[in-house]
Amino acid sequence: MIQLTTPITEAAARQLRVGDEVFLSGIVFTGRDAVHKYLHDGGALPPEVSFQGGAIYHCGPVVIKDASGEWKVVAAGPTTSTREEPYQWQIIRDHGVRGVIGKGGMGPRTQKACQEYGCVYLHAVGGAAQVLAECVKKVRNVYFLEKFGSPEAIWELEVENFPVVVTIDAHGRSLHEEVFNASSQALAARVSAGAH
Repeated sequence: MIQLTTPITEAAARQLRVGDEVFLSGIVFTGRDAVHKYLHDGGALPPEVSFQGGAIYHCGPVVIKDASGEWKVVAAGPTTSTREEPYQWQIIRDHGVRGVIGKGGMGPRTQKACQEYGCVYLHAVGGAAQVLAECVKKVRNVYFLEKFGSPEAIWELEVENFPVVVTIDAHGRSLHEEVFNASSQALAARVSAGAH
């Protein structure tokens, strides 16, 4: 496992390759559809938030207040990333994002932005929301809670050894694209064989 800590330098992002298993530690910001569209449309981040060298997690965490009044994440599974494909490339470019975390991969515009600006897509395990929540050591803050609601807010999370796999790297490779192409070729071969 490769240990990776935020803020992530461009050099560190470019050292990663498709298939690398990573333990991510440091600060991660959640961001889903509302935040991505808001930023894409020219909205500004709160002054206390910087994505520079940071990681955006496509996640709508389940967060409660414990007995002491502190926020606590009880579930933190990834959401499907392709919904952010229209916006993600621009946010990587404009905000210096080095890591995008989610599930299911992303499309060619994000893949190109990762290569051009030195970013990686980190695949988190779906269906393991409670396990991933255990890697969240602290909720440091929340932004846009009233504006967007809890699942769509920006949650600033402190994580430790958060397990992810690089599936789009900064060298132009996408495991998602490769699997799709291989599957398409296998299907075409079977259809062709069945026609004879």
